[in-house]
Amino acid sequence: MAHQGDTARPLRLYNTLTREKTDFVPLDPANVRVYVCGPTVYDFAHIGNARPLIVFDVLFRLLRHVYGPAHVTYVRNITDVDDKIITRAAAEFPGLALNEAIGKVTATTERQYHEDAAALGALPPTHEPRATENIAEMKAMIETLIAKGHAYVAADHVLFDVASMPDYGALSHRRLDEMQAGARVEVEAYKRSPMDFVLWKPSEEGEPAWPSPGGVSRPGRPGWHIECSAMAERYLGRTFDIHGGGLDLVFPHHENEIAQSRCAHGTELMARYWMHNGYLQVEGEKMSKSLGNFVTIRDLLAEWPGEAIRLAMLMTHYRAPLDFTRDKLLAAKRMLDRWYGYLGDVEAYEGGHNPFLDGEHSVGAALKDDLNTPEAISLLHRLGDEVADDHEGEDKARFKAALNLLGLGRESETAWRAWRPREMAVSEEEIAEKIAARAAARAAKDWQRADDIREALAAAGIQLKDQRDAESGEVVTTWEVKR
Repeated sequence: MAHQGDTARPLRLYNTLTREKTDFVPLDPANVRVYVCGPTVYDFAHIGNARPLIVFDVLFRLLRHVYGPAHVTYVRNITDVDDKIITRAAAEFPGLALNEAIGKVTATTERQYHEDAAALGALPPTHEPRATENIAEMKAMIETLIAKGHAYVAADHVLFDVASMPDYGALSHRRLDEMQAGARVEVEAYKRSPMDFVLWKPSEEGEPAWPSPGGVSRPGRPGWHIECSAMAERYLGRTFDIHGGGLDLVFPHHENEIAQSRCAHGTELMARYWMHNGYLQVEGEKMSKSLGNFVTIRDLLAEWPGEAIRLAMLMTHYRAPLDFTRDKLLAAKRMLDRWYGYLGDVEAYEGGHNPFLDGEHSVGAALKDDLNTPEAISLLHRLGDEVADDHEGEDKARFKAALNLLGLGRESETAWRAWRPREMAVSEEEIAEKIAARAAARAAKDWQRADDIREALAAAGIQLKDQRDAESGEVVTTWEVKR
């Protein structure tokens, strides 16, 4: 089944598994299935997280254009049980039971992620499963792996036996014997091999816990890799079309997903096409808090429109390394200023054939060449100059529809011109007063009042951080602007 948006040029994608760019042929054109690893909800998403969010949103839009919106299923998970979440919850809400504190952290962070994703123009996925809602599926897969001899129980853990899979390492193109030779000596004496990885682990007192699989009496929680295998199977089937994520996930996360899924199901493939976006740097350096260049999406959205951030990301091909700079943002903002100036408040074209979208030399054709967004943007430059003098407005409407395929041009010119950088909504004196009031509420065990103050500050772009002083043992509250 092909949609009217289909063009003569076939969709071609680079497959990390085969190291080749080939024609994309879905298992079922009536249900094209895509899985992308989503966020771990413990803090604001950073701009490195923004890249796969934007890249695979373009893929989602393109697939919907080619096959029809009703024929694409896009799954992006949420990891809501993780060591980082537990650590932050314990530090931020020391007066609450840990599970309650975890619930507050994950609910707040998930909401923030959705707000940031919407500001960047990302469509909601078809399904957005949470890890904690799929524990039964994970345990069932673990039991199957144990029964088939691919997993074993040791010291209240369940571990995947990597040696039981002869072609482990096919995605990352690493040989098992080389990985074992290069592995550091592990302290976990219960592992048969240093390469074996955790499917299930015991929980400490107060941590999230469920009855364990494999006959383990001590309650526990899943390892990281198993959740994606279980959720992909639940929502997309044992073998599906495309699995995406950042290049940093190829090994070990995606390699381990493949091992779990294939060994549990006895299939040759988990996903038929594996797509990975390249690494991101900030102003020529690796992003890190120690270098002072760690930037969240929320930080950027305070200074730049979401569309400018999105366009700056798309100027570089998704598989290439991206140096994210202020100059790129400025160039993207100026480009959008010009395009919106061409468009005015025209609505996107929704009629029949649109030569700006479909045909041999169109935005759609450029994207069908392994999401070649730089080529698509170059084409939009030329088209924009051509439609500038279109007094009838039909070509402007077609141009806007072409922009929309990239997730751009979503607003009217009036709305675009009205955007302003966000200012800090409260003064430093007011913040100090609210922190003092919150401390008093916590001392009185008025947790609701304390939470209300925190949430009011968060709504104003102020994030509070509670840390226990190593010497005095007292909780010290600091703040930072998170717009």
